[in-house]
Amino acid sequence: MAQLTDDCFAHGGRMMRSGEALELLARILAPVTAPEEVALLGALGRILAEDVIAPQDVPPHENSAVDGYAVFFDDLDTTGETTLPVGGRAAAGHPLEHPPRRGEAIRIFTGARMPEGMDCVMMQEDCEPRDGQVVFQPGLKRGANRRLRGEDVTAGSVVLHRGQRLRAQDVGQAASVGRRALCVARPLSVALFSTGDELREPGTPLEEGAIYDSNRYTIAALLGGLGCAVADLGILRDRPGPLRTALARAAETHDLVVTSGGVSVGEEDHVRQAVEALGHLHFWRLAIKPGRPIALGQIGRVPFVGLPGNPVAVMVTFLNIVRPMILHLMGARDVAPHHFRVRADFAYKKKKDRREWVRARLESDGEAGWRAVKFPRDGAGILSSMVESEGLVELPEGLTRLERGTMVEFLPFSEVVA
Repeated sequence: MAQLTDDCFAHGGRMMRSGEALELLARILAPVTAPEEVALLGALGRILAEDVIAPQDVPPHENSAVDGYAVFFDDLDTTGETTLPVGGRAAAGHPLEHPPRRGEAIRIFTGARMPEGMDCVMMQEDCEPRDGQVVFQPGLKRGANRRLRGEDVTAGSVVLHRGQRLRAQDVGQAASVGRRALCVARPLSVALFSTGDELREPGTPLEEGAIYDSNRYTIAALLGGLGCAVADLGILRDRPGPLRTALARAAETHDLVVTSGGVSVGEEDHVRQAVEALGHLHFWRLAIKPGRPIALGQIGRVPFVGLPGNPVAVMVTFLNIVRPMILHLMGARDVAPHHFRVRADFAYKKKKDRREWVRARLESDGEAGWRAVKFPRDGAGILSSMVESEGLVELPEGLTRLERGTMVEFLPFSEVVA
C-alpha cells in the first residue's frame, strides 16, 4: 500500500501551472509497488525494477552478415580477378570443423561463425562458382560483411535500465543476453468508481434524465494501458454513508483510489465530504483547459484522485497529470511523453497564464511535414472530439494568440494511450 505523509498534496494560493504540478508530484511521490519476478513473455509494458547487465558479448563470436564466401583479405588480388578453391562449409549453428587454410575460400551462410582469421565475406551474388572453386571480382573491402564479436552488446554493459517501461524490443534485448525472467514492479492496484445518480451502465434502459457512464470505461482503459491492476467498483449513488464506506474499503486493499465526478462543492457532491472524513482532500486549482480543478488527497495514507465529470476533461487531466503520477508510483524513470513539432492549420485565442490543449488531427503538409487541423468544437463534454482527433496541440501559458502557420507542440494519442 502507498505510504504518504499527511497533507503531501496540499497547495494553496494562486492557480498552479501544470509544469509546477508535475514537478511537485515528482518530489513528493515515491514508488509504492514491490518488485516481482516475471517470465520474459509476461514482461511487456511492465516497469523494470533492476538494471539488466550483459554477462557476455552479443554476438558471442564474429559471424557472417550475408550468404557468400569467407576469405582472408590478403589472399585477394585487389586489381583483378581472384580464383580460390572452396575448402569447406559453415552455416549458422554449424561452424567450420577445421581451421581454414590460407589461399582458400569457405562457403558461408548468414549468421554462421566466421572461420578463425578470415576477415571478410563476398556476397554470393558477386561470386562465380567454378568446379570446386570460386571467382572473386576486385573491390571487396577488408572486414566487409563481417559482424564483430560484441558488436551489439559488450559483456558487463547495462543493456536495460531500472525504471524503464519495457517495450517489445526491450524484451528481445533481455533474451539476447540470456535472461528468461526479469524483476519488474508489481502492477499498481487501483480502485475505480464513478459517482452520480444520473449514471447508468451501458446496455441498461436509459430513463429520462439519465446518461450512460462512459468515464469509468475510459479511465479503466487508460489505467489498463499503463499496466495497472484495476478493480472496477461500478457506479456509486450520491449517498454519503455508502460512499464513505466504499472509499474506506477501497483504500484498505489498493495503492490508489480514482473517482470520476462528485468532487465539486455542490450539495450533491458527496465524494468530497467522504474523503475529508476519511483523510484529506485538496483541490489543485490548475491553470489548464479543458478541465476544472483536479482533486488530490489521501484516504488514510493511500493517494486519492478525483477527476472531473466531463469526458474530455477526464482524458486531458488523466493524460497530463494522473498518468505521470501513476508512472512515478510504479517506479518509472521517464514519465514525460514525447511531443512533436507540427504546423498549426488554425488560428486561436486563449487566456494568458493558462495552458490549453486543443483537439486536432494531422494532415500531410507535403515537404513541409505535418499540419494540425483543429476539431471544430471545443466543448468538454464532446467525447467524439477525442475519437475523431489524433492528439492534442499544447499551447503554453504565455501564448494569447496563435496565428495560422505557427509551429506548435503536438501530443499524439499514440504516445499516451495504449
